[in-house]
Amino acid sequence: MLPGGTGARTPLDRRVAAIALLLLAASAINYMDRQTLANVAVRVTEEFKLSNEQYGRLEEWFGYGFAAGSLLFGVLADRTSVRWLYPGALAAWSLVGFLTGYAADFPTLLAGRGLLGFFEAAHWPCALKTTQALLSSRGRTLGNGILQSGTSVGSILTPLVMWLLIVRLGHSWRLAFQIVGLVGTAWIVAWLAVTRDGDFRLPAAAAGESPTDERDGLVPKIVAVLVVVTIINTVWQILRAWVPKILQQEHGYGETFTLWFTAGWFAVSDIGCIAAGYLAWRLAGAGWSVKRSRVATFAACCIPCLGLVAMPWLAAGPLLLAVVLVAGAGALGMFPIYYSFTQDISRRHQGLVTGVASFVAWVASAWFQKPFGRLADQTGSFSVGLAAAGAVTLVALAAWALLWPEERTRSGDRPAHDP
Repeated sequence: MLPGGTGARTPLDRRVAAIALLLLAASAINYMDRQTLANVAVRVTEEFKLSNEQYGRLEEWFGYGFAAGSLLFGVLADRTSVRWLYPGALAAWSLVGFLTGYAADFPTLLAGRGLLGFFEAAHWPCALKTTQALLSSRGRTLGNGILQSGTSVGSILTPLVMWLLIVRLGHSWRLAFQIVGLVGTAWIVAWLAVTRDGDFRLPAAAAGESPTDERDGLVPKIVAVLVVVTIINTVWQILRAWVPKILQQEHGYGETFTLWFTAGWFAVSDIGCIAAGYLAWRLAGAGWSVKRSRVATFAACCIPCLGLVAMPWLAAGPLLLAVVLVAGAGALGMFPIYYSFTQDISRRHQGLVTGVASFVAWVASAWFQKPFGRLADQTGSFSVGLAAAGAVTLVALAAWALLWPEERTRSGDRPAHDP
């Protein structure tokens, strides 16, 4: 509904809803291409005779590619039409995912993961430019929660597709890469049919911010964003990439169980993500300041992550599985809070802000992948690394609480739509 309107639905409202669904679908496709490797990690490492450290290198190269792509596409998202940049990048990463199915050796796999990360990096600058233009400051956390939840939708579907193709039908893991790589074609057609160039232009009357506003507390805001995104991205990428392998290799769970559990794990993560966005939105609507509502929600997300600290003392069983499940919900729930804070730094340079922050975060998370695998090789367990990942989320919470300044009350802080 447009603010100040009669309550009747308009064609624009319906198109905004359609765009929101396409953003969710793009997140899902992004993660389907990304998660295919994690779900066949044991088969790939056995075929290519890889150590855990070498598997970590695959994730490392993906991260470095993502970091490089974040800078380029962050700048392009501010300077070119997101309507055309977005589908072009999605077509590129889908093609790379498809071609990965033909990898003949470890160096080819490394190159494929690096290129996949590079082109996938376009997703977030493009998506966040879109939600920033469509939603108000208070409504963005919920909108970004829905956007981020698409990653879980894709990650839920991926292990189910893997189970059907590989376990049930007996096909090679290579076919799985090829099929997942083809999924994006329909999205590109739908995106170009639904969107218009004007959808991504923020009207001056709706901005509610002046250039002076963007300079208020800029340095502590940037420091907070860089600290937080480095931590939460590293924690999430470790869980995303290693959980299936940890369950099979360390705790003895079978491939079928692991694929189904992984689908459930992402479903629970999805619930945590949407719940975090909803909670922050409701708290802000109840009169809490935007910062206070977001920090309180972030603190709630830290609690399940802290369960990972107990991993060194947990054996295979229901308690271990429960700890891993809720940690995923907490870890993913932190992202809509982070995205919403970054969108309050600068409307005019959202792509650049997202790109720089993503570059720093992905360089850090990529660097940690190989040591995480090396530590597991040396100790024979992944538990110490997981415990550290859970504990460090408290540092991110402190960064938001202590560094981000309280917002000033501004009139007109309501873009065209609010969920």
